[in-house]
Amino acid sequence: MTDPGGDTPLRILHVSQPNAGGVAVYVGQAAGDQRRRGWEVAVACPAGGDLPERCMAAGVPWLNWAAGRAPGPRTVLEALSLRRLVKGFAPDVVHLHSAKAGLAGRLLRRPLGTPTIFQPHGWSWLAATGRQDGLSRRWERIAARWSDALVCVGVGELREGMRAGVRGPYRLVRNGVDRRRFTPADGDARLAARTRLGLPSAVPIAVCIGRLTRQKGQDVLVAAWPGVTARCPSALLAIVGDGDYLDMLRRERVAGVRFVPAVQDPRDWLSASNLVVLPSRWEGLPLTALEALAMGRPLVGTDIPGITEIVRPGLGALVPADDPGALAEQMAGRLLFPGIAEREGRAAALASAAYDVAGTVALLAAVTRGVAGRGEVPVEALVDARAVAGGPVHDGRTGLAGGVLDGAGFLDGAGFLDDVDAVDGAGALDGSGALDGAGGAGAGVAEAAGAGVNGPLPDGGGAVTPPNSSR
Repeated sequence: MTDPGGDTPLRILHVSQPNAGGVAVYVGQAAGDQRRRGWEVAVACPAGGDLPERCMAAGVPWLNWAAGRAPGPRTVLEALSLRRLVKGFAPDVVHLHSAKAGLAGRLLRRPLGTPTIFQPHGWSWLAATGRQDGLSRRWERIAARWSDALVCVGVGELREGMRAGVRGPYRLVRNGVDRRRFTPADGDARLAARTRLGLPSAVPIAVCIGRLTRQKGQDVLVAAWPGVTARCPSALLAIVGDGDYLDMLRRERVAGVRFVPAVQDPRDWLSASNLVVLPSRWEGLPLTALEALAMGRPLVGTDIPGITEIVRPGLGALVPADDPGALAEQMAGRLLFPGIAEREGRAAALASAAYDVAGTVALLAAVTRGVAGRGEVPVEALVDARAVAGGPVHDGRTGLAGGVLDGAGFLDGAGFLDDVDAVDGAGALDGSGALDGAGGAGAGVAEAAGAGVNGPLPDGGGAVTPPNSSR
């Protein structure tokens, strides 16, 4: 495959500290697509995980970047190491994925002056507590000055950035799912998957797939499960994944909960399920949710940015984050009345057409060409002001063109946030890896509004829930 957007191949370096999970899947998809376009692509990430293997399978060189997950005294050394990798590969564009690469890659400003894309995959402050929360926001405001594009995977993520005062050249490239691999699974497919997994053929099963961390909220799910089995005693819950919370969750010893090690291919577990649960505390635009949609599975998720963008009425239910009672009610209703889940699943499979990964990688490639100065910014990646301000959001990838609010609250005539300085002072890493001396950004950032909608319950109704107050 040759790149239809230009004759001269680009050299792209993708950088990611996560070497497994959703970010790794995304980086592998993007790098593989760009390699097939004839571009010269490499991926820098730590050893381990499955990302190096994904790179090798796609014919993409892997560069070992030894970086830890959290910021700390070694962050400056990681930044210098990354700078050496950039110098050696000499890319036209450096694409930084997730918080740690965004920190190390922009700590010394643009690496050697190379055009730089930053893609948060969930903003850094969402995982922070206490003083670190404010420091993370200040850092992102500063670092936006050294970003030639801020690529958001969903409108919710973009709104979060604007609310926090991060100003820069935003681009919207929604996450996508490979609908050639993730296809609707009917009753026969469910039975076959359960046979392969050694699961009972007839019991109601809920599945949660993802890293076992505070972000993903499996602790809330385990706390909710007794409320499900009180109404549906035969129900089973499969929690698929590894992570820091595994030992703590196992100690709860909740009946009907099965812990399963992380899998590279989740299709059997999605096929085997009656519904998929996402109890997350924060998200970008979760790939698991899109994979569940494509396989025709209803979703019960939290009313947070990223999930509310996917779970529309008729596709499942939204509940407040950290609310085991509400989570149990919505799960139990669908496990007790499987006709509801089946109807929502059929609608989900149809809705997944708006999230095909082919459109995602094509739009990302066009944004990358624009950053490299090889083409115009694609209109599909520009964002309508109403969407940013919390108004109507177009259902799908196109039609989001136009101007958006700039950091001061005015429309930028070029159709995207202008890259103005958002910081009063300078910022630097102190000995612990935290920013000090950072100034705050100006006001005028639009607040997002909206309500989550619960799916129908057996009485035929559907309750509108208020936005999660923690957001």
